[in-house]
Order: sequence, then C-alpha cells, then structure tokens
Amino acid sequence: MTEIRPRRSVLSMPGSNARALEKAARLPTDVVMIDLEDAVAPEAKEASRQAVAEAVGSGRFGRREVVVRINPLDTPWGEADLAAIAPAGPDAILVPKVTHSDALVAVGSRLRRLGAPERTRVWAMIESPMALLHIGEIASSARDVDTRLACLIVGPNDLAKASRVRLGVPGRPALLPWLMTVIAAARAYEIDVIDGIYNAFRDADGFLAECEQGRDCGFDGKMLIHPDQIAPANAVFGPTDAAVTEARAIMAVFADPANARRGVVAFEGRMIERLHAVEAARVVAMAEAIAARAA
Repeated sequence: MTEIRPRRSVLSMPGSNARALEKAARLPTDVVMIDLEDAVAPEAKEASRQAVAEAVGSGRFGRREVVVRINPLDTPWGEADLAAIAPAGPDAILVPKVTHSDALVAVGSRLRRLGAPERTRVWAMIESPMALLHIGEIASSARDVDTRLACLIVGPNDLAKASRVRLGVPGRPALLPWLMTVIAAARAYEIDVIDGIYNAFRDADGFLAECEQGRDCGFDGKMLIHPDQIAPANAVFGPTDAAVTEARAIMAVFADPANARRGVVAFEGRMIERLHAVEAARVVAMAEAIAARAA
C-alpha cells in the first residue's frame, strides 16, 4: 500500500496575509494551501512570494502538509514563484489552470533543476472544460515519476464560469458528471482527488451536505476557504470509529489461518471478499495516520 496522507481538509490561505499564515500553523487542518495566484493582487505578488518562501522554509506548520499554489507558468509571475518556492521545500506545488499534461511535465522538470526536495510533489487544479476533455491524459502524468503528480483539485468556480453552469443548486446536478469523471481519472492512476470550495462559508448546513456528497462520490477531502469549515470536513472525510472497528474485524477474519484459502467469507450476515480486506486496511491506515498527525 502507498503512503496514506490525510487530506480531509485543504485550507486555502492568501499568501499576502501574514496573520492568516501565522494562524494556519495552529489550526487542525490536514493541509495548508498557500495561494499566490487568485488571492494575491498583482502589485503584491512579489512581496508575497518571498514571505511565503520564508514561511514554508521555517517549518512552522508542523505536521500539516504545506502546498503552495503558484501562478501559471505563462504569466509574468509563474517562473519566479517556482524559483522562490521550490528550494523552500513545500510538500507540494499546486499548478493552476492545467489543461494538458505538458504543464505538469514542465513544472516537474523545473523542480528538479531548481533543487526542490524529492518529497515535493505536484498537485493540479482541474478548472476548465479543456481540462475535463483531457483529464485522462492529465491524471496519467502520475505514471511519469518526473512530473511528481500526486493529487487533483476540482475548481468549481472557474468551471462554472467557463461552462455557464449555475452554482448554488443543491446536489450540484450540472457539475456531478464532471466531478465523477475527475474522480474516475484520479482513481485510475492511484492519486488523490479533492473536492472544490463551497462559496457560502456561513451556510453550515449546505457545506455539510456538500461534504457528505463529496465523500459519497469518492473525494478524499475538500478545499476550504474558512477555518470554521475544518472540523466538519475532517469529520465527514475521516473514518468513523464504527468504520475503523469494522475494518479491523474484517482484517482479522482474513488473517485467520482457517480462511487462508478462501476468497469469500461470511461476515456479520453478509459475504465479504478479499477486496474488502484491502479497503479495510486502507481505512485502518487512514485512521492511524490521522491519529499520528494529531499526537
């Protein structure tokens, strides 16, 4: 099994807000996503870039995964973002507005040349119709170790703007086919996939419902825009105590020497297969990783 990293909550913080970054180091979010793109005005990008590089290199975020969203490489700021941030060693670089795998190949190549640590991964924003048309190609970049691709994030606001889909409709019926397409691509190439933001951050009930929908669809977590969203996202996307207990029981059933040659076993009134044991092991590993991060 590949390394399990909890990504239940991915809190977006503007790179231009020093106080917000200080606060993020004390919040129970799994991932701090520091934004140098949309959240930073053009006149503030240079100063923010240096401040973010210093914050990332300081190690102040503890066990939280630290991801920096750079500006696209074809803008006046993208190359300088990479040059400043890569040596600081974030856990990942988030590449916005990815439409083809070429952008990921280019970022991976630059990370190697800039001396980024090997552990620094690449994440990709999926936020345009063109990206959806090429989602299989984009996700398949994970098979090329040089791209370092580890995760996809859906960008619903940009998707809606480009496609004229209406946001705010409960259940996201217009977006759902596209969301499932992105999830399928991520699963095909064994990378994580994060649901996009919920804009009405004061609508706790709506946010919770969208988290539950995202979890049921197969997302690993959700991108957040307010600290109040962390606790519900962590609760929804993390395994419950009951799920962990059942998972341990399933693993024990298949570990029993009496079942060594069996592919299907009766368990609490239903039949389970070895594929259920694999999923059970993932659930337990996730619970252990969450507990280790909280310790």
